[in-house]
Amino acid sequence: MGQTNDQNQDKSMPWWQLSLMGVACTIGTGFFLGTGVGISIGGPAILPALFLAACGTFIVFDVLARMTSADPKEGSFCAYAKEAYGRWAGFGSGWVYWSSELLIMGSQMAALSLFTRLWFPDVPMWILASAYAVLGLGVILLGTKGFEKAEHLFAVIKLAAIVAFIAIALCALIGWFGDSKHTPQWPLPLLPTGLKGGWSTLLYAFYCFGGIEIMGLLAVRLKHPEDAPKAGRLMISVLVLLYALTLGLSLSLVPWDAIPSNQSPLVASLSGYGIAFVPHLFNAVFIIAGFSTMVASLFAVTTILVTLAKNCDAPKIFAKVSKGKRSTPYFAIGLTTLALIGSIVLALLMPDEVYEYMTTAAGLMLLYNWMFILLTSGKLLKLSVWGQWKRGIAAVLILLAVSGTLFHETSRPGFWISLGFVALIAAITFGMARLWKRQVSS
Repeated sequence: MGQTNDQNQDKSMPWWQLSLMGVACTIGTGFFLGTGVGISIGGPAILPALFLAACGTFIVFDVLARMTSADPKEGSFCAYAKEAYGRWAGFGSGWVYWSSELLIMGSQMAALSLFTRLWFPDVPMWILASAYAVLGLGVILLGTKGFEKAEHLFAVIKLAAIVAFIAIALCALIGWFGDSKHTPQWPLPLLPTGLKGGWSTLLYAFYCFGGIEIMGLLAVRLKHPEDAPKAGRLMISVLVLLYALTLGLSLSLVPWDAIPSNQSPLVASLSGYGIAFVPHLFNAVFIIAGFSTMVASLFAVTTILVTLAKNCDAPKIFAKVSKGKRSTPYFAIGLTTLALIGSIVLALLMPDEVYEYMTTAAGLMLLYNWMFILLTSGKLLKLSVWGQWKRGIAAVLILLAVSGTLFHETSRPGFWISLGFVALIAAITFGMARLWKRQVSS
């Protein structure tokens, strides 16, 4: 993650590039695979859930973008939390985010290894995971601009793949690929598993939009910070359109209860047509998508670690950068590397269901951070009556997504694990707050 010190000074990014970065950092395994879990729980209810999640996501990003526009700060939501509520808030917000992203990266690495074994079945998973980790760190070491260029390329590839799927699925729907063992169906049942199933699937709809925090971290580089809300509107509009079309076509081609929870709806919907290249094409897309979001997470956790160190909320050594043009924070990248190795080991050694619970918990922790962004905006922004209503609507949607995890055995354990993580970080934050108070009084 080069050029950390120069992010605020190098304001060269046009707003449309931030939109493209948002697409790159958002479309990943949460959409390509996580929606399969959501469909297995709630069926076609994933479609209205997507629109609700998009509304909540847009409101969260809108207030974050407005805070960035008014006062661009390195550290984004952590810096604003500190300004609004004090040092404890910036400390807690930063470490909750760092922990959650690190756990998610481990699951991304495991998923990448599984995808790659389609082509290299005899290569041990730990070797594949290590290879992706090295490649990801290599992208981060290229610097902020190198990271952005890589993510722009990934975004174009992912968008092209989704458009290709839409074209193939339309051809299948028309009948150009012959008959499938499943008859295309429309209209789709709205709540086939009842209200509880639809409620529980809302979390997986929110997963499809995870990544807006990284847009907040990058928004300080906008040429015109006031364009940040416009970038968010374009990004979320494009994502909603593509997500709705893709999942709508998938659920039209195959019954929702025929889509396995561990398989992408895109592959499952076309599997009955005997199109030989489909599994290989989308396996490559899944690898690119997973690698892209993994690199984005690496960038985010390293950026947050450097910010915490600068604010004396982490050891100061992690704020040190190398001398030269890139000013690379090698100590911060070193800690991220060690933690990444530990996360990979956990992902590969833990029973599948246990690590699934851990990654669900990490996703919930991201939503807790979104809630804190909403709370922070209430302190720092002068919101109109409609703005306050929107903030309340987003908070209710997030609470619905979080509470929906209690109604299904797949996600319920992750809820309790997330509370355990938050309680641990809260206890550490409380202890640090007492230490800071003693330091001030002495």
